[in-house]
Amino acid sequence: MSLIILIALWTLVAFAGWRIFSRAGFEGSMGFLFLIPVVNFIALLYLAHKDWPVANIKK
Repeated sequence: MSLIILIALWTLVAFAGWRIFSRAGFEGSMGFLFLIPVVNFIALLYLAHKDWPVANIKK
């Protein structure tokens, strides 16, 4: 039972990471970085300090 919950949580984290990176204009598969301990913190720092490609699109 706990394995099913763990897999569900990992899937939710991967999906959320995919959506965050893709909405920011990056490759969505970078969202899988949120599944790796320590690397997830580095990925958040990357998102916080990198210019987002989607912000440079003129409407």
